[in-house]
Amino acid sequence: MTESIRICEDHGAFSADHGHCLVCDSRGRQVLSGDQRRRLSKFVSGALRHFPDDVGLELDDHGWTGYADLVAAVERKYDWARPRHVDAVIATDPKGRFERAATGSNEAVDDGRVRASYGHSVDVSLESTDAPVPDELYHGTAPEALRSILEEGVQPVSRQHVHLSGNLEEARRVGRRHASEPVVLVVDAAAMLADGHRIAKRGRETYTTDEVPPTYLSR
Repeated sequence: MTESIRICEDHGAFSADHGHCLVCDSRGRQVLSGDQRRRLSKFVSGALRHFPDDVGLELDDHGWTGYADLVAAVERKYDWARPRHVDAVIATDPKGRFERAATGSNEAVDDGRVRASYGHSVDVSLESTDAPVPDELYHGTAPEALRSILEEGVQPVSRQHVHLSGNLEEARRVGRRHASEPVVLVVDAAAMLADGHRIAKRGRETYTTDEVPPTYLSR
């Protein structure tokens, strides 16, 4: 179940599962129901990752597009949506799926750019990050996929990159998209890095790489 979003007038949006503003303990007021949040988040993710052309967006080589253009696309899709709703969905995304940036030193973020942090199927080139990578990462999958993964490794399939999780619980949650009782594989990230493979942190607990050869996997 997707939690609603509430807003504190002094400190901004927060997810209703927190119950109150984490800064001042205010209950705030609801700005999006759980269903509205789910629908809006799904649309924004799709627009920035998979079908920008279909909604009138143009991504640059690194996945950025104008924030005002994204808001306009959302407003065309949902007659109830306003800029504050897009702001709230991006600010409270639990996985850090989105990034915002000003386009110049004299411009506000509101007039700047936005992109998806990871998960693209369209061709973009995300810059490297300096965030540290844990020695072990995790990949959740369906039991029936285990044999082929252990033989061929983890491949990106329809995405540009393989997505790995920073902790076991997140890997299990991802795996449950494919099976009620998923299998979690341990990825020897330290060995991958030592052997020259690139791994980058994207979002809060997601790491991406081109592929994971089977030699770095264990159950």
